[in-house]
Amino acid sequence: MTPYSLAFYVDVVTTGTVLGVGPADSPDRVTEVFGADFGENTSDQGMVRDYGLVEFYWDRASADDPWAGHHYTLQVHRLAHRDRTLVDGALRARYGRFTPRLRFEKLRRLLERRGVPLVEIPEIPANAPYFRTFWQPASQVAVSVIGTYGEYSTPDKLRVGDVYSIQAPMAAEEVEWRRSRAG
Repeated sequence: MTPYSLAFYVDVVTTGTVLGVGPADSPDRVTEVFGADFGENTSDQGMVRDYGLVEFYWDRASADDPWAGHHYTLQVHRLAHRDRTLVDGALRARYGRFTPRLRFEKLRRLLERRGVPLVEIPEIPANAPYFRTFWQPASQVAVSVIGTYGEYSTPDKLRVGDVYSIQAPMAAEEVEWRRSRAG
């Protein structure tokens, strides 16, 4: 992993933003930072903009209402396909080259050195034991990690201990809900 792409992941987990764009930001703000080169899936009540590595999600009560930011997800697992076009130009300009896999323990060590702890929280039953989730309480960022290999359950190009995705926000209420369900 290059120091630059590691710096990107540390920045995201520490701040809860991607290049300063947060999960509640408007579609216009996201376009301002990432540009107009994206895939979009829109319905009356939901919209997703896919920039390759990062996806932003919005929702609204009706077609007459404005879009409200819901969350973003870094689809880190996509990098294992070694498609250099997955990393948006704005990210490449700031952080340089991204390697195909992100090792969780390396990310965790860098975050701990900066005083940014990750706490393991219970996985939702449908994903256990193949995935594990770690949460950063201050930034409300969740990191999904391959927990064990499962044919048809985990990507073949990733190894146990690789980061699958990073998402924000994960509210404290969801963490408590997961803990209450785990017993």
